[in-house]
Amino acid sequence: RQATTAAQHPRTLPKEKMKFVAGILLAALAMATAKAPDPTECEVCIAVLNSVDELIPKEDKTKLPAIESAIDKYCNGGSLGPKEKKMCYYMEPIKRSVAQPFSLKMPKDRVCKRLKKDNDAICDVKFAVKVEAAATAEDVTKLRVKQLKTILNDRGVECEGCLEKSDFVKRVLETAHMDL
Repeated sequence: RQATTAAQHPRTLPKEKMKFVAGILLAALAMATAKAPDPTECEVCIAVLNSVDELIPKEDKTKLPAIESAIDKYCNGGSLGPKEKKMCYYMEPIKRSVAQPFSLKMPKDRVCKRLKKDNDAICDVKFAVKVEAAATAEDVTKLRVKQLKTILNDRGVECEGCLEKSDFVKRVLETAHMDL
């Protein structure tokens, strides 16, 4: 018997080509199933870094000591909200890790994602979901149950007997007059 080659049978592909095609298909599948970035991911970290950036003089933006002192100045300021204070609590021990990529003028979101490797909780801090007093039932219904529970918790309201999403929506609308 004589061995057949790919040239004799044009429908067969060598193993290398098949592996290459399989790799391309897997890469395309991975890109198709990739999640869209969450706009609230690391939002408090980014906001804090932007505020710290405003405190640094333009000529000192690449100097580590100036960045570290700006972090201290920001965190020791008196008008911080609870989320900002929590972020400062996380950033204080790792000031050098914050200042290093910051001094290289790395975008703030990338700095926060790099810090997330040191402490996962950095990007878990999120600002409270705001619901306007004039919000309609349709607007509130679009929120997730977790967000509705957070709103009620921030208002100091308990929702006893709330089992369904509609119960939480009703309670959020009832307490709309309360300030967050």
